Amino acid sequence: MRVNAQAWQEFLDTHYPQAHLLQTAAWGTLKRAFGWQPEYLVVGTAGAQILFRELPLGFTVAYIPKGPLGKPDLAFWKQADTLCRQRRAIFLRVEPDFWEDAPPFGGGARPLKARPAPQAVQPRRTLVVDLTPDEDAILGRMKQKTRYNIRLAMRKGVRVRPSDDLPAFHALMQTTGERDNFGIHSLEYYRRAYDLFHPLGACELLLAEYEGQPLAGLMVFAWGKRAWYFYGASNNQERNRMPTYLLQWEAMRWARNRGCTSYDLWGVPDEDEAVLEAAFTERREGLWGVYRFKRGFGGQLKRAAPPLDRVYRPILYAAYRRWARRGKE
Repeated sequence: MRVNAQAWQEFLDTHYPQAHLLQTAAWGTLKRAFGWQPEYLVVGTAGAQILFRELPLGFTVAYIPKGPLGKPDLAFWKQADTLCRQRRAIFLRVEPDFWEDAPPFGGGARPLKARPAPQAVQPRRTLVVDLTPDEDAILGRMKQKTRYNIRLAMRKGVRVRPSDDLPAFHALMQTTGERDNFGIHSLEYYRRAYDLFHPLGACELLLAEYEGQPLAGLMVFAWGKRAWYFYGASNNQERNRMPTYLLQWEAMRWARNRGCTSYDLWGVPDEDEAVLEAAFTERREGLWGVYRFKRGFGGQLKRAAPPLDRVYRPILYAAYRRWARRGKE
């Protein structure tokens, strides 16, 4: 049945610490402020936050980010279909929260009549750092050059501190977006994310500074035993001081001190490790530009389970796919 945000958070608490951050009520509140409408569905011991985005003529697209929770059965998926049809969804995209080599949906059922989605919303492949060893062991698993750069930043006077200076962070994001040619969110988006998650102890904004000047920043998020590096940036000054390396290390330390056992670097090119290692020195487009940096932190390469689409209006779905492809060209 459909529940409100408070009841959803209570349901989510029963799945702590397994729930993904993107299934929290706070994430739904964040997305609501930027064009999405969250709905919360609980059927037995399974549940999902479903995000709806309006399209022209009253239609919507529906999206389950990193869910459902529990073991969804056919009754759950039937109610999800009912809700999506009520909201005039063209299709429902499901991005499950398990790795490619894990049992599908925790041993539960797949969405009814689902087909492979043409692309994922969230990056499918990532690097995950194990935070369970002590700090020396975590450092020992990193590439030698990465360890060197972390210590170099310390020697060269870089200091990392928690901050609530969202305008400074956004300025760094703007510089990085222009330099590396990728889109960024608005200042209000980062501010809203911070205001929602920081009071929960689930987010920290860290700035790396030299003599009081911000050189780099990142927002690290945590829920349960997992932490994620979602947003990060640097300016074009003092890059020889390697502030981004020390910044990532301090984010890992923050997550570990909070009780997290893993740190997800959130996104590398969707290629096998052999391809990544053979090509990373020459390729710079897309996520290739960050793989060289992220690979040094000793994370394990993992790939999320494939996204699935449950299609309700096939003709409009085909038109939507053509429009989405044109938008990427």
